[in-house]
Amino acid sequence: MNFKPEVSIVVTTYNREKLLPETIQSILNQTYKNFELIIVDNYSDYDFLNLMENIKDDRVKYFQNKNDGIIAVNRNFGINNSKGKFIAFCDDDDLWLPN
Repeated sequence: MNFKPEVSIVVTTYNREKLLPETIQSILNQTYKNFELIIVDNYSDYDFLNLMENIKDDRVKYFQNKNDGIIAVNRNFGINNSKGKFIAFCDDDDLWLPN
């Protein structure tokens, strides 16, 4: 990523193979573009890395991190890997409107 995003969006996820792509697309479709999207997976039971490799957008960064059932662990992991001035959270089953 060659730019400094103003907003870092953190999505934590676990076993949402069918819902996560739609959540990601709703974020990428935002009219505001100066953001990075950080997705932190708690080692889901499907091939999360393969799913992420199909997303062709330089603003997307993805990680796997064990959280032992405490979602705040992965939210904090996402924050620690962010570069934005502001942080936003989105759940892995939520959708954002374009604007």
